[in-house]
Amino acid sequence: MHTNYYFLRQLAVALEPDLTGLRFLECFSQDRDEVILVFAQAKGKLNYYKPFYVKATLRPDFSGLMFPDSVQRARTNSADLFEDVITSHTVDSFDSTTGENGAKWPGRAVVGVRAFLNERCLAILLEDNYTMLFKFFGNRPNLLAFYNNTVIDSFNQKLLTDRNLVLDAFDRPIDQSWEAYVKAGFDHRKLFPTFGKVVNQQLTELGVGTGKLTAEEQWNVIQQTLAQLERPRYYLTRLQHIPTLSLVPIGDIQREFEGPIEAANRFYAAYNGLNTFEREKGELLRLLEKRRKRAESLIEVNLQRMITREEGASHEEIGHILMANLHDIPTSPNVKSPETVTLTDFYRDRPIIIKLKTDLTPQKNAENYYRKAKNEKIEEDYLNRQIVANEAELNRIDQQKADLEAILTLKELRRYVKQHNLLGELTGTQTGGDASQLFKEVVINNFRILIGRNAKNNDLLTQKYAYKEDLWLHARDVPGSHVVIKYQAGKPFPKNVIERAGELAAWYSKRRTDSLCPVTVTPKKFVRKPKGLAEGQVVIEKEDVILVEPKE
Repeated sequence: MHTNYYFLRQLAVALEPDLTGLRFLECFSQDRDEVILVFAQAKGKLNYYKPFYVKATLRPDFSGLMFPDSVQRARTNSADLFEDVITSHTVDSFDSTTGENGAKWPGRAVVGVRAFLNERCLAILLEDNYTMLFKFFGNRPNLLAFYNNTVIDSFNQKLLTDRNLVLDAFDRPIDQSWEAYVKAGFDHRKLFPTFGKVVNQQLTELGVGTGKLTAEEQWNVIQQTLAQLERPRYYLTRLQHIPTLSLVPIGDIQREFEGPIEAANRFYAAYNGLNTFEREKGELLRLLEKRRKRAESLIEVNLQRMITREEGASHEEIGHILMANLHDIPTSPNVKSPETVTLTDFYRDRPIIIKLKTDLTPQKNAENYYRKAKNEKIEEDYLNRQIVANEAELNRIDQQKADLEAILTLKELRRYVKQHNLLGELTGTQTGGDASQLFKEVVINNFRILIGRNAKNNDLLTQKYAYKEDLWLHARDVPGSHVVIKYQAGKPFPKNVIERAGELAAWYSKRRTDSLCPVTVTPKKFVRKPKGLAEGQVVIEKEDVILVEPKE
C-alpha cells in the first residue's frame, strides 16, 4: 500500500508542513531507476540550510518513496535533472548571514503538497504554477514536471504517453454511495478500485464477497474499513514472504508506526534491504502458491463437471429411450424428426425432453446419441486423469515448498532451481515437459486443444509446441490467447472441433462479451514471428475466418 491512494493522501498531509516554504534546489539521478530531489531554505546560491531529501525508486517491478536524512552524491555517473524548473528562477535578496545585498536564491519555493482523488499520484506544488508529480501507475511509474496543466519534462522519457497527461484530469470522482453499491451488483471492487490487493484481502478475510454476509453486513464492513483508512495506523508486515506496508492489520506484522513518513522509510529500507537470497526464495514460494491454487481450482472444476454429468441422463441412456419409443415419435415427409420430443425416462420414471436433428430419422438420432456416448466416456476418463494429475501436482508442490523452506543459502537455492527446472516450470517458459501442465487443455472428439495463458505463454505454445500441421486460432484484431488444435495423422479436423476451438479463442480474448466474434483459423505453417515483435505478437500469411459465440 506504499503507493496506494489512501496512503499517499496521508503522506501528502504529513509532508506539507515539512516542505512548504522550502525551495526546490536540486534534482539528480545516479541510478537508472532512481531520482533524488533536494529541498532546503537557501542562504545563497549553492549555500543552504539542512536539506530535505525525497528519494524515489521508479522501476517497473517496484516504485516507492523514501525521505533519508542525508544523501551522498557521487562525483561520477550522476546526472542533473529538471534544470529548467530549478535554474530558471532566482530571487534577488538580502542575505542576513553575510550582510550582502543581491544574493541569489535558486529554485522555486514549495507552496503545497497534494494527493489526487482516487488516484495513485503525489504532487509537490511550486510557485509560478509549476508542479513535480510522482505517478505510481502499475509498471509505468514516473516523475513528471508540469507547467500549469502541461507536461514539460519527465524522468522516464520512454513513457511517451505520459507527455499527453493533463494535471487537472488526475482527480477521479467515483460515486461510492449505497445506491451505487447496489447498482454495481454489490461488487466493492468496482466502487473502490483504489483499495488495492492488501485492503481487498483484508475484506475477504472479514467475509466480504464470500457469500457469508448479507449485502448490508458487507457494506458495514466496507464503511468500517474506510473509517480505518481515514485515521490509519501504519503496519510493516509480510504477505507471501514479501515486506508490505499496510494501513490495516494483516499478515505477519513486524512493526507498527504512527506517521506515514517513518512508515515509508522503514518499509523502503525493509523491501530494498532484502538480500538476493531472500528475494529469490520469496518469489519462488509465491509462484508455487499461485500454481497450487490453480491446481486446486482445476480439481474443483473437473469434479463439478462430473457431478453435472451424473445428475442428468447420459447420451447412452437417451439413445436407449429413443430406440424404445421410436413408434411414438411423429415424423413427416419433409421433416424427418421434430426439433424436440417429450418421452418417458424409464430410468428415473419422469418425462424427459430430448433434442433431435430434424434432418435425421428418429433411429439416426438415436445412433447420433450412441456416438456421443463414446465421446462422453472418453471425456469422463479424461476428467478422471486430470483430477489424478492435479492431485499429484498438489503433492509435488507441497514437497517443493517444504524443500525451499529448508534451503538456507543462495548457492543451494539456485542449484535446486536448476536441477528441478523450477523457474521455467513456474513461469511457463520451459521448453520441455508435459504441455497439459503448461497450457489450458480441452479434448473434443479425441482432438487436443491447447490454449495459451498469457503473452509469453502464447509464444511458447506457438513457437515450441505447435507444428506446421497443427491448426492455429486467434480472435481477430484483439488481444487474446493463442489456441492450437493438435494434428492427428491421416485425420481431417472435424468441423465441430474447429468451432469449439474458435469459441474458446473468442472466450479467452477481449471479445469475450461480444455476441459473435470473428476468429482467425489457419495452419500453423502460415504463422510467423519476425524478430522484434512484442511477446505474443505474430504475423499471419494466410487465414480463414469463422464467426462463433464466445464460450468458456
